[in-house]
Amino acid sequence: MSRPLGAIVDALGGTLHGSREVVIERLAPLATARFTDLAFISQARYANQLQTTQAGALIVPSSMQEAALQRGACIVTENPYLYFARLTQWWLNEHDERAKPVVDPLASVHPTAQVADDVDIGPFAVVAAGVRIARGARIGAHAVVAAGASIGADSRLYPRVSVGERCVVGARCVLHPGVVIGADGFGFAQHQGQWVKIEQLGAVRIGDDVEIGANTCIDRGALDDTVIENGVKLDNLIQIGHNVHIGAHTAMAGNAGVAGSATIGAHCTVGGGAVVLGHLSLADGVHVSAASVVTRSINKPGHYTGMFPIDDNAAWEKNAASLKQLNRLRERLKAVEQALAQAEKSTPEP
Repeated sequence: MSRPLGAIVDALGGTLHGSREVVIERLAPLATARFTDLAFISQARYANQLQTTQAGALIVPSSMQEAALQRGACIVTENPYLYFARLTQWWLNEHDERAKPVVDPLASVHPTAQVADDVDIGPFAVVAAGVRIARGARIGAHAVVAAGASIGADSRLYPRVSVGERCVVGARCVLHPGVVIGADGFGFAQHQGQWVKIEQLGAVRIGDDVEIGANTCIDRGALDDTVIENGVKLDNLIQIGHNVHIGAHTAMAGNAGVAGSATIGAHCTVGGGAVVLGHLSLADGVHVSAASVVTRSINKPGHYTGMFPIDDNAAWEKNAASLKQLNRLRERLKAVEQALAQAEKSTPEP
């Protein structure tokens, strides 16, 4: 289904230059866009693509307005990337042919569960005793919402999501396929060379507007709850240990791991494959580079990189540059030592 440029600007704002009737059939990247597509440019380094892209219209910042007008229709906005993000949401909503919510006859819903009238529950989903599901929620096929759990308004659980006993998912959350909320934390005590299980008596509390990627696992707390605050974004294949607390609007990329009882502040980022060890704290505004290992608490906001030990990113980069020269410096030092030894041999004794 297509939409005219005018409808997009009416819905999202921005300043339109060109005809309101230009028809857009698809949102596309600059390199592959065709004459019926809408693309965006947010950074000056891509400005050279203004003249090569085949897009029918562009979303550009004011600094590129003149160049964009030379090739055709454009929407001018101060933050094209943010505009594009909101455009994708609007576009999906405009094209969403969602059927009327229904509880599939193949779903299992316990009689004591409180399910709002406009909730959609897919085939073979299980909603256990005492569950509360608020209006507009969507529970995918084969998903499980265990006893006493609650799902907030307009949240979506994709197929095969599991939400454990007494766990809470807030409003407008998205849990992608295979997500497991509330599995037991990894807690064992040693006794005579064997491991004795520590029962995990807490739960998981997830705030509003949280998105969790496919096959990510968040363990329930041992005594207190594991907490994921509002607006957190977690990528695929992330492990969050028991009693972890993640602050609002923090984002973590794929394959990251957070060990038990760590606390991560608000507005942090953790790169792909990075690890935060247990019982550590990261202040608000800490940014950890991909594949780093956080081995100590970080009390100041900033960008940190490295393995052993982690350090301020600027200092780490200087150290890394020196490390690359280590072999050359060693060879120079050996040459100096040899020259000194030779000089000592050739110096006559008094």
